Amino acid sequence: MAHLTKRMALLALSVIFFLNSQAQNKEFTKDNFPGRKEELKEAQKRLASGEEFFAFGKKELIEFRKRFFNLWKYYPVSFYDYQKAGYQEFRLALSPLSDANRFNPNNAKVNYMLGLIWFMTDPISKESLEFFEKAYTLNPRVEDDLPFWLGWSCHLNSKWDQAITYYEEYHSFLKQRAKSNAAPIEDVKKKIYECQNGKLFSATPERVFVDNLGPNINTQYPEYGPSISTDESTIIFTARRPNSTGGKRDPTDNGFHEDVYVSQKEKGKWQASKQLSKNVNTDGHDAAAGLSPDGNKLYVYRHVERDGGDLYESVLFGMDWEPPVHMNKNINTKFHESSVSLTFDGKRMYFVSDKDGGYGDRDIYYSEIDVNGEWGPSKNIGTEINTKYAEEAVFVHPDGVTMYFSSKGHNAMGGYDIFKTKLVGGKWQKPENMGYPINGPDDDVFFVVSGSGNRAYFASAKSGGYGDKDIYKITFLGAEKAPILNTQDQLISVVANPVNNFKAEALLEVKSSKLTLLKGVVSDAESGKALGSSIDLINNEKDQVLATFKSNSSTGKYLVTLPSGGNYGIAVRQEGYMFHSENFNIPDTLSFQEFVLDVKLKKIEVGNSVVLKNIFFDFDQSNIKPESINELNRLVKLLKDNPKVKVEISSHTDDVGTEDYNQKLSESRCKSVIDYIISKGITANRLIAKGYGETKPIAKNDTEEGRQNNRRTEFKILEK
Repeated sequence: MAHLTKRMALLALSVIFFLNSQAQNKEFTKDNFPGRKEELKEAQKRLASGEEFFAFGKKELIEFRKRFFNLWKYYPVSFYDYQKAGYQEFRLALSPLSDANRFNPNNAKVNYMLGLIWFMTDPISKESLEFFEKAYTLNPRVEDDLPFWLGWSCHLNSKWDQAITYYEEYHSFLKQRAKSNAAPIEDVKKKIYECQNGKLFSATPERVFVDNLGPNINTQYPEYGPSISTDESTIIFTARRPNSTGGKRDPTDNGFHEDVYVSQKEKGKWQASKQLSKNVNTDGHDAAAGLSPDGNKLYVYRHVERDGGDLYESVLFGMDWEPPVHMNKNINTKFHESSVSLTFDGKRMYFVSDKDGGYGDRDIYYSEIDVNGEWGPSKNIGTEINTKYAEEAVFVHPDGVTMYFSSKGHNAMGGYDIFKTKLVGGKWQKPENMGYPINGPDDDVFFVVSGSGNRAYFASAKSGGYGDKDIYKITFLGAEKAPILNTQDQLISVVANPVNNFKAEALLEVKSSKLTLLKGVVSDAESGKALGSSIDLINNEKDQVLATFKSNSSTGKYLVTLPSGGNYGIAVRQEGYMFHSENFNIPDTLSFQEFVLDVKLKKIEVGNSVVLKNIFFDFDQSNIKPESINELNRLVKLLKDNPKVKVEISSHTDDVGTEDYNQKLSESRCKSVIDYIISKGITANRLIAKGYGETKPIAKNDTEEGRQNNRRTEFKILEK
């Protein structure tokens, strides 16, 4: 196969040289255009104007390239790194050179210049590749670096073999130079390796649907950097639109300043996006850098003049976001800090920085929250993940064990590729390239995955979008059936050989994540008014509060993530109300599931009662299991906070066994609860024990679920 592809590449070059023998490079001289004196004169004038602007732009580009390689010896240059170098001059050169080219389309130098201009503005465009190919056909030696730019254009258009051939030609040229810099040689070698990876991955594309999110999200302007809540109800992203706050343009690239935008999903459809908040968006650049799994904390990147750029945290309070707060010195430095991802419990933050002491250009770091609720000293995640090249856009899945990130290292196929790794035994495993077409030859960054694990969101400049970069949704398909589609855009397989005219196939749900998503609304049981309450997530086996979440003060909405493999207690509490508890015992083997649980809190009023769902007893015994301690202590605290309250503690059973046995078991169980509460300082005259046996079922006893609901402990307010 390798010999075959090599022969094909040589054949392609033979065709080009054949065309070269047929095409003639024409200079802008009167001998080549007899009888067109006035037109030639005007074309020469436009050519001179364009060449002057182009020369300034090329000079800036060369200087940038020198500075870049002096800074980063082994840094593989992305076309995005170049796009500000000479931008204004190239932009001014485009019109006059286009005019000159219309008069004389067979001049190698003009085609080269137009190819480079288009590459600097839209590198994946057909114009860039066509101009470079035409220049090479007319005169392959018109500029020393033409094979490099032509190779890169082929690379970005997934023409792997042609790209390798041109890269190798330029590599030979660099090696022959007496004073050749090692860094450009390393860059070309890296690009050849990327093309080899691209060939490998594109030969066996991943089975995915790739869908543009549509006009409610995407416009003719750039949209990128998506973040989603775990349940996919909210998407927050960055865009550069004319209505940006302040309406300013960045003079370096003439694009509008960045703002943060948001869209909500209703009935399965994304609604029209809008600017997030005046508290978040300023007259400068404001970019979305990450979102907490519950959607209540937003991380914003802002460029700061005194350093490379910093991270800020904003909290959703009611219906609006609070002004972002500059993060502490353990996160922000004088260097460039960018993307952020929080673990499901909010106690560890992963972020990206190019600060001193890393392993390459940009590395992934993490910081853990301390006892004061502040982010502690950061640590490098290590060489299993970080390479001598750049890493970016870290995203830790709410399952707690899966990480996605972008890297120019490992076995990338061009620019940044998206990689996946798993946390096993406290150690991140060797990253796995997500494959083609998820990754392509250009930069693929900011890849976020839904709670279920069967969908992901990312930004790309793929052809066929609404304009510049667009945001796309990836749906992962199972291995049961071959991918079938009805339009080219639904499934992007091999870009060079698109497939269409197939029968549509029903979407397959692939629930690969091991977690449970719990969401709903907290409200007053009597009035129905939404409540902003605290929600404790408890590891019952360790008697440990893993995290505390908040329901929204305006809507009452909450979202909690429970990774598989734990016995969890959920306690919803609000001042003046009886707490509400739930229990979730989730096996490690359980895949994604979603529960909607609306919680109606009852006020501390006489007659109100609550089931204590996290009190456990040994089978047929009255001994309280250790997993119950956190729940019991919560009841103790309620009684201490309300010293006039008197309660009844009751125990209930199912109807398995005799009535007499069940009655005695319930009485001994509620006595055990009473004894524990008294041991914690609550006086006995405030407590009444009542065993009801099987006499007050709340469900039928003909199913295990019903019997389990009937086996319960409750407390009821008797006096206040």
